[in-house]
Amino acid sequence: MKVPKYYRIKEAILELIADLPPGSAVPTERDLASRFDTSRTTVRQAIAELVVDGKLVRTQGSGTFVAQPKMMRVRPLSSFSQDLAMDGWRPGSVVLDISELTADRELAERLRVQPGTPVHRVERLRTAFDEPIAHEIAFLPGPLLGLPERLAEHGSLYRTLREEYGAVVATAEDVVETALADPVTADLLGVDTGLPMLLVQRTGWDPAGNVVEWTESKFRGDRFRFMSRQQLDWAADATRP
Repeated sequence: MKVPKYYRIKEAILELIADLPPGSAVPTERDLASRFDTSRTTVRQAIAELVVDGKLVRTQGSGTFVAQPKMMRVRPLSSFSQDLAMDGWRPGSVVLDISELTADRELAERLRVQPGTPVHRVERLRTAFDEPIAHEIAFLPGPLLGLPERLAEHGSLYRTLREEYGAVVATAEDVVETALADPVTADLLGVDTGLPMLLVQRTGWDPAGNVVEWTESKFRGDRFRFMSRQQLDWAADATRP
């Protein structure tokens, strides 16, 4: 079977950057096209796939660079900060907005409250070593007086909920989908519009089964991957093939 030309160029670029440290500049499309005796269109397609694969990263106005290794989230219940800290990254967050609104029917169903119930909306930019990694919007039910000040004091939303309001996330469900970066998210994360993203919707419950949070996070697909590890109890069902 004939291998597409862009794929051969993609493999050649991988060889070219194999020994380069993260952050190293990659030659321009024009230079690569000349080096590999091909068109800029073919080079552009190869680079686009390498960006999606997380091997390269494009910075608007600066060029294309060798990407940092992707961070990995293993799926026991944990927070963004815990995940990154365990992998040796320095987590951070920038609060973009904290506001109070009334839950519409859809949000009320997610939080298991009555429509019209006051709800807090917390919008943050999540970072690793000060690099934007995810755009996050959390919706929190219940009266949370002084939330902006208390979140600023603690930094961690889960810690703030636990220590200031007695709300503990004991169990959570994450739904992971793919999405494309819209213009707003792309601008916040400093990526191109249309970059593949990981869309994670989390519902968190307290020990009594009350919803504590519903959060939607958009992670950069070129910088993040998720892994789920499960143990199957084969002895529990001898009829399994």
